[in-house]
Amino acid sequence: MDTTSSPHFCIVGAGFSGAVLARALAEKMDCRVTVLDERPHLGGNCHTERDAATGVMVHCYGPHIFHTSLPEVWDYVTRFGRFGAFVNRVKAVTPRGVFSLPINLHTINQFFGKTFNPAEAKAFIATLGDASIAEPRNFEEQALKFLGRELYETFFYGYTRKQWGCEPRELAASILKRLPVRFNYDDNYYNSTWQGIPEDGYTAMVEKILAHPAITVRLGVRFEPEARPACDHLFYTGPLDAYFGHRAGRLGYRTVTFERGEAEGDFQGNAVLNYGDPAVPYTRIHEHKHFAPWEEHARTVYFKEYSQETGPADPPYYPKRLDADHRLLREYRRLARQEHGVSFLGRLATYRYMDMDKVIGEALAFGGAFARAFQDGSADRPIFPNADAEA
Repeated sequence: MDTTSSPHFCIVGAGFSGAVLARALAEKMDCRVTVLDERPHLGGNCHTERDAATGVMVHCYGPHIFHTSLPEVWDYVTRFGRFGAFVNRVKAVTPRGVFSLPINLHTINQFFGKTFNPAEAKAFIATLGDASIAEPRNFEEQALKFLGRELYETFFYGYTRKQWGCEPRELAASILKRLPVRFNYDDNYYNSTWQGIPEDGYTAMVEKILAHPAITVRLGVRFEPEARPACDHLFYTGPLDAYFGHRAGRLGYRTVTFERGEAEGDFQGNAVLNYGDPAVPYTRIHEHKHFAPWEEHARTVYFKEYSQETGPADPPYYPKRLDADHRLLREYRRLARQEHGVSFLGRLATYRYMDMDKVIGEALAFGGAFARAFQDGSADRPIFPNADAEA
């Protein structure tokens, strides 16, 4: 590794991890950065583009609502795009009616035909939980302990079974902990300080992040680990198992497919409707004009979303992280630590579910840490940002 001249870094992946890291390196160091992506567009799974038939800005790989309580991340993203105000108010379509999610005071009163105040609702929900479960071991036990069977089966069992393709008792309890129960009428899906969507779309924002004279972007280029490009350090943001040719097996992911529909006016009256009924084959419908309430469109486009196992040709979306996956992950991290001049970061390369703000925050911190390590000559070893504790 020659540090006497401007170093050349190569980043695999033009999603948020790769783009933010490229910009951080370009701003912190006198270097050249090449960003590769096998897709023909920037932004990874956050890619957005205008629908040709309706003019609606479409989130091509499913809805992405930006939200954060990290001021440094909010300051960063607003450098590169104007964010329009959007509040994610998800509704659940069930055999018993349409309800607000997360479960809140309105949901509870509507579902049980009550007029509880917050204290009454909290006391009532406490009577529904399964007191025999001392420490929930999985998703199902977490739900039964705190919500009881009726709420669990109506709002979570069918949706979760479709989303993950397995019984909820096979999933970690921590998944449900991300979905709070509120004893007020707040139906905002998130609790974050800032929330919104870039008015020009995510792809335009990523393009601005990468617009730096030290950065070169090459799209439509497939990365082959055995034919690694010459560079002073490689940063890989793709699937960890793919880097090693799946030699130990494939990590479990769910992917999604979409069935497009188009209509006049307003199709469903909301951005996202969840379908928890196991008899309905899709998990949700998203209508993209509602993600941009500052725009007006005479026609609308919507997508039914189906979840399925990830095949060799499918883009991976959600890491399953079952017991077998954890064993594989430990093996792949062992292999990764034997590499030299390579770092692994981002959702796919560290096999974690991460919100966009965490991806951006981690890439920013990682860029700074790497710049310091490169200067003192310790950057040759592979690095996993904040991921080792979660192996």
